[in-house]
Amino acid sequence: MKKTLNDIQEIKIPKISDPDGRGNLSVIEKEVLPYKIERVYYLYDVPSDATRGGHAHINLQQSLIALSGSFDVVLDDGNERKIISLNKPDKALFIPQGIWRELENFSSGAVCLALVSEIYKEEDYIRDYKDFLTFKSR
Repeated sequence: MKKTLNDIQEIKIPKISDPDGRGNLSVIEKEVLPYKIERVYYLYDVPSDATRGGHAHINLQQSLIALSGSFDVVLDDGNERKIISLNKPDKALFIPQGIWRELENFSSGAVCLALVSEIYKEEDYIRDYKDFLTFKSR
């Protein structure tokens, strides 16, 4: 089944607020995400004028979280594009396979956490947008 922008989900991560005002704790376990996490990585010290991502995946699913600061995620399913801003550490953006993504407009001090369903496999990446459109038209 071909994935579209309708398959992207914003997932609320459980947040536990300390009753004594000592801050919050968020937990990702059990069925918070719709897949098993196989790899974790994070982006930081990204210049505000830089773009990250610029690819799609054949099989990999991922969720992005703004642990600190903010950034925009440009999402494209081959037919339409939309931008979602992330700026809360208790909100994950679930991106299924077959969706092109670009990350941009990083604020100073932004940290992007990625929780992914697969270990790194270069053959799972579609890095050329024309190849992505061909993949989506199959």
